[in-house]
Amino acid sequence: MMNLSLWKFGLLLISLTEANVLHDFPKNFVVAKFNDAEPVTLTCGTNHDGEVKWMFQGFELEIEDNIQQVGQNLSVTYVEIPLLGEYSCWRGDEMLSSTHLLLEVEEKEELDSLITCLAKSYHCSFSCIFSNSEFTAVRVGLGHDCTEGGKLCHWISSGDQNRDGGFQFELSHSLSPYAEESTMLELTAEAIVDLNVHRTTRRFYLRDIVQPDSPQIGTCQELDLDLNVTIDPPSSWSTPHSFFGLEHEIEYVFKDDGKIGRSLSSLVPKSISKLRVRSRDSLVLSTWSEWTPWKNVRTGEENLCKCRNTVKYCCPELPLGLLDRCKKKRKNKNKNKDNAHAHRTLTGYGRSPAAVLFPGAAADMEEAPPSHVKCERVSGP
Repeated sequence: MMNLSLWKFGLLLISLTEANVLHDFPKNFVVAKFNDAEPVTLTCGTNHDGEVKWMFQGFELEIEDNIQQVGQNLSVTYVEIPLLGEYSCWRGDEMLSSTHLLLEVEEKEELDSLITCLAKSYHCSFSCIFSNSEFTAVRVGLGHDCTEGGKLCHWISSGDQNRDGGFQFELSHSLSPYAEESTMLELTAEAIVDLNVHRTTRRFYLRDIVQPDSPQIGTCQELDLDLNVTIDPPSSWSTPHSFFGLEHEIEYVFKDDGKIGRSLSSLVPKSISKLRVRSRDSLVLSTWSEWTPWKNVRTGEENLCKCRNTVKYCCPELPLGLLDRCKKKRKNKNKNKDNAHAHRTLTGYGRSPAAVLFPGAAADMEEAPPSHVKCERVSGP
């Protein structure tokens, strides 16, 4: 084995950036405070007595004043950056265990601003996004055990980074959706960058992060003076809808001048060209959902045949059989077009009937050289 001074080797490691990149939280790790006299202990994972040796980043470890082997374990004090990395415990050529020594960030970056949590309903799950590409590994945990760093915490580790460099997590909770919410959720997040561990805890009510999905626009029923817009909750929203009520806001554009109006009622003016809708919890006034895509408004019997495309158009309830009649009308229209096209082809678009009936002869006439054509003078009586 090769012996190196731990400090020299540590400085060499710092120059090798890739060596310090952790894309997952290690199975075993210890977090130390910077230059703290209180020792941290790295435990050798073996149930057997006997002599063991420790290695650091694959090199045999030199025992120094601040690094002492106590039995099978390792005690480290005054931890600084060159001491960070992977320590492994060996018996002969067999590695018994390994532990990463990481550094706690005392001047904590405000991680709260990097975490956004949303719940689509009051069901038992919600999602969080950690939106910073600087960190290479992130994990989150829910509950007091995670806040206290307890062994019973169920951590959810990050997978691959999103395209924007962030991380997304799906979490479950045990709150009853039908009871008044009196307990705050505790979310703890830990993030690693360059063997430094950042940690933060957020507390919030579930109702504070609820944001419904966009609702579904139903029909635009024509009344005497207004249009009555029917709106259905998104499929992801909590049921029964009579208990988990939603309020809707409609945004619309006037036909004449293009001005925009809004309504918290289901009634909107008749003279509009298009509309879109968003929703929120009507009891706690949650965050508004995203707007639905714009829908063109179709009223009047002459426009109803376009209502077969319910994704693009908002229409009234259609009379029974209307779409079948529209389909037949389109078929007859296409048939008339085909007949007209055939007629124009038959008549040659204005060419002589002989050219249409005898196209080959006409072609011969067109291609014949002038010497083949004789012109005779016809004299009078």
